[in-house]
Amino acid sequence: MRYAVATDKDYATVSGHAGQSRRWLVYDMEPGADAAPQEVRRVELEKLQVFHHFKDDGPHPLEDVQVVIAANSGEGFVRRMQKRGVDAVMTAERDPVKAVSDHAAAHLSPAKPRPIMGLVCKVRDLFSEH
Repeated sequence: MRYAVATDKDYATVSGHAGQSRRWLVYDMEPGADAAPQEVRRVELEKLQVFHHFKDDGPHPLEDVQVVIAANSGEGFVRRMQKRGVDAVMTAERDPVKAVSDHAAAHLSPAKPRPIMGLVCKVRDLFSEH
């Protein structure tokens, strides 16, 4: 299974908003596997490739993934990923490798509640063209 994890500038920790993330780590990991996930590549998206701006009318650098992991996202992002056949998962885990391993083992820690950011995302989704 192929995972994409939204990260900070130096690809060190799981980042906040999935729809705004430019940097992603891509891993291969089979569910239930004991081995550590294998990093496949690092992706830095151009501005128009960032999911918040991306028009769903063509290929995307992350189109080969089955799961995306981030610290948070809006409902619009989750719906867009579902349309592409991708499972969007939010977590409080900050280590990208551990996040992928935990998801593959079916015990990923849930995201921390962010009521104010959740409200901001809902308002943005109302006015989004997606």
